Amino acid sequence: MNKELIINAAPNGVEIALLEDKKLVELHQESNDASFTVGDLYLGKVKKLVPGMNAAFVDVGFEKDGFLHYTDLSPYVRSILKFTTQSIGDKSEDIFDFAKFQTEPEIIKTGKIGEVLTGKPNILVQILKEPIAAKGPRLSCEISLPGRFVVLTPFNDIVAVSRKIHSSDERKRLQKIVEAIKTKNFGVIVRTAAEGKNTAELHEDLNNLVTQWKQIQQNLKNATPPSKILGETDKTTSILRDLLNADFNKIVVNDKNIYNDARNYIQKIAPDKIDIVNFYQNGSPIFDSFGVTKQVKGSFGKTVNLASGAYLIIEHTEALHVIDVNSGYKSVSANQEENALQTNLEAAEEIARQLRLRDIGGIIVVDFIDMKLPDNKRKLADAMEEFMKADRAKHAILPISKFGLMQITRQRMKPEVNINTQEVCPSCNGTGKVSSTLILEDEIEKNLSYLIMQKHKGLTIAVHPIMEAYLRKGLLLSKRMKWSWKYKQKIKVRSNTSYHLTEYHFFDEHDEEIKL
Repeated sequence: MNKELIINAAPNGVEIALLEDKKLVELHQESNDASFTVGDLYLGKVKKLVPGMNAAFVDVGFEKDGFLHYTDLSPYVRSILKFTTQSIGDKSEDIFDFAKFQTEPEIIKTGKIGEVLTGKPNILVQILKEPIAAKGPRLSCEISLPGRFVVLTPFNDIVAVSRKIHSSDERKRLQKIVEAIKTKNFGVIVRTAAEGKNTAELHEDLNNLVTQWKQIQQNLKNATPPSKILGETDKTTSILRDLLNADFNKIVVNDKNIYNDARNYIQKIAPDKIDIVNFYQNGSPIFDSFGVTKQVKGSFGKTVNLASGAYLIIEHTEALHVIDVNSGYKSVSANQEENALQTNLEAAEEIARQLRLRDIGGIIVVDFIDMKLPDNKRKLADAMEEFMKADRAKHAILPISKFGLMQITRQRMKPEVNINTQEVCPSCNGTGKVSSTLILEDEIEKNLSYLIMQKHKGLTIAVHPIMEAYLRKGLLLSKRMKWSWKYKQKIKVRSNTSYHLTEYHFFDEHDEEIKL
């Protein structure tokens, strides 16, 4: 599989398109004033405890207080509270040695939030979910700093290895390396990308994260809540960090600064792939050149068409998303059950892509075409699991119910990507109605009369083909001929298929457009 990253820098932010085998699978938008993004660390102030919800509302500077549930406190929250207080009150020039920090006992899973956050303290929190609709950000005290090969989790000494690394020998090797190079009070999660990496590569990645943690300690000094302590890296870097692998063969950027940043980052993490970064300066929009714009227009509407002629209807309600699969006009066989299976499999692949592309989260209910055979239902469920493997968001898929419905839950970290692919009609401006032909005819004649008064000669009126037919209708009694007799000069009419129905322009005898 070939992966390409197309990065479009605009005055108001950056758009990032991820293509897999030329097909758009992810679209990220990052505005210049983006804040409260997943992974950002904030010094917050507990404003309100809600025992009934076993949660707290924390002021992190957003218009709505962030939501912190007991289950997101982290077992080491007492250590975090102590660390926050100690860091803010540290008056020395150098930050204290975190390896010598005395951790506090873990909290119990079934405790009450009022027993932990007494006195409404200041606390270091991380954005777990971005603000969505009328809700403030979802917060967590389970601090984690992701790197290329490892994730740093302060306040514990646990080393865990990704389950996606299947070789037990490789898992043991990575565990031994990390246990040998990590320092006290830092837990480490070894990512899938670490498979096959040597000690030096893992050590360098770990050291970079420890440096980030020292920066957090430094930023906490004299900080007052609410304040941002450390921002997640920009979208381009975070995508490269999480996705860059041997399948990546092209990164195209139309901004010199982002181009240089991307090259510098890849130089550090994968020097052998530095040449895949290209600077785009062709003149035409970068998304148009790589077919992204067309795919966006074809993928974000209510109706999504499939190659077989089948199509999806995607509806969003307050509680969930509903996807309806409709059969097409082509048949792969005379067997109705086989047709249903093939259409459902094609739809399942597109649905998995749509969930990633639109970043749809929460509950998704899919109404597939009815199938009678249990084996076919099982094949469809297995195929859906396989198609969803590429999705980085946490998700769960239930088998098809007896009503033919599949239920999917998918983690939502940020607002759903929602792009309006419909354009306002230039003739009716969205009203569904256009001006009367008689009124348009009078408007053209009014402007024609004005131009003749201005001593223009050899005038040509360019209009939509339907309007041209109307103005020429009747030969000697046509509107064109009547205007010619009335104004005592030949008036020409020609059509332009690119014009909308009520659009018209005047040209002089040299065929130059006359601005009204």
